[in-house]
Amino acid sequence: MIEVDFEFERETKNTVRLAEVEGDEAPAFGSLYLQKHAYKKLGSPRRLKVKIEAGD
Repeated sequence: MIEVDFEFERETKNTVRLAEVEGDEAPAFGSLYLQKHAYKKLGSPRRLKVKIEAGD
């Protein structure tokens, strides 16, 4: 499993751009673009945590 923290960076026309918070390791994503409607469903937070697990 990979857990990555992101911070709000800026808004574009239809998306919100979040920048990966740098840690000890090289970035896994760099930037994350999220559609504004989905971002608003989350309450428009300044920070997000993304967890990725391998499928079966």
